[in-house]
This record gives sequence, structure tokens and C-alpha cells, in this order.
Amino acid sequence: MAYFIRKDENEFTATEAASGAWNTEEQHIAPMMGLMTHLTELDHARRDAEGVMLPGRVNVEILGTLSFDPFHIEVQVVRPGRTIELVEAVCIQNDRPAVRMRTWFLPQVDTEAIQGTSFESIPGPTDELLPALGTSWGGGFVNSIRGNRVQSETGRGFAWWKSDVPLLEDEPVSDFAAYMSILDMANGVAVRVAPREVIYPNLDLTAHFFRMPKGKWVGT
Repeated sequence: MAYFIRKDENEFTATEAASGAWNTEEQHIAPMMGLMTHLTELDHARRDAEGVMLPGRVNVEILGTLSFDPFHIEVQVVRPGRTIELVEAVCIQNDRPAVRMRTWFLPQVDTEAIQGTSFESIPGPTDELLPALGTSWGGGFVNSIRGNRVQSETGRGFAWWKSDVPLLEDEPVSDFAAYMSILDMANGVAVRVAPREVIYPNLDLTAHFFRMPKGKWVGT
């Protein structure tokens, strides 16, 4: 079972595999981010067939909860250009905007000579594949994830995860879209209090990219 089923060019429905952690009667926001990324990439590719520009920053604002009612996604270019482009995707459900994603595309250039970061690398994934990362989170989406996590102290840790569930039924997506469909799980990697005791849904997500993701694993 995929997370989403396409009904026509812009209309979709979610399956129970996309059900949320806070409320299983609602969609988890993570796969929606992946779907909106996929549609953004398809739209951008019509103007940049050779892939000269790549996503440099993605910002997602969560405007409300997502039910399992049908929804559609509108994509438009906010700032066109040959060397920089801003694309906006909006998920509309029951006649209201529910999620807004803005993606900046930048030229792909060789920066190897000046590359560097102060961020420490985290250990790579292991062969241990626990359902839902061995957490107490519920919902179809979280339980479709396999991986492991290390919590060094309360509120601090890292995790690796992946999903074998297709994002969209009978339609391949890029590694980047698959990555974005899991990234929001970072909100629950190193919780301070059990999610059954408190809730803390995030309002937005912003991601800056040094390079494009490859493969199924997501680490944070």
C-alpha cells in the first residue's frame, strides 16, 4: 500500500499508511511533504529539463490538520529565473489551504575546493531495523518506518530510518522526494516526555541542503 493514490493530475487521496502519530484519523505531515516535493520537482523539470538547478532550501508551513478527505495540490512559480527560482506548492483540502511549501532552486556548481562544515558526523545506520524506531509513537506512517535510534541523554540523540512503502501508487519518485517524506520524523527522535503524555506538533519545517540525498536512508 502506498501513502497516496493519484486520482488525476492534481487530485489525490491518502491511505491508512499515512495516518498520523497524534491522531490516526488525520494524516501525518511527513508523507505530504514528500508528495508536494515530488510535484514541485515535476513542475520545475518542465523548465529545467537538464537539471541545471537543484533545491537549496525547502520551507513548509503547516496551516491546519489533514483529514482523509480528497485534496488537491496547486504548484506555481513565485520567482522565475535562469539561475534562481522559487516554486510554491499548496495543498488544498475542503476549500482551504492546509500546507504551503516553498522551494528555492539554485545552480549546481562544484564547491569541493571550499567545502567544509563544523557539524559532527553521526555514526551510520546499523542492521537493526526496529518498527517505528522502537518508540511509543502510533499511527500508520510511523509504524511503516524501520530503523534505529540512539538517545544519548533526555532530549538528545540521533536516528536512522527508511521506508519501503511507495510514496505514490504506481509512480516512481526521486530520492529527494522520498527523503522529504521522512524528514519530519526528526520531531520525535529524542523526546523529553512520552508522546502519550504531551503533544507538540510542529508548525513548520525548514531544510537547507548541501547536496542531494541518495538512497533510502535518512539520518538526523
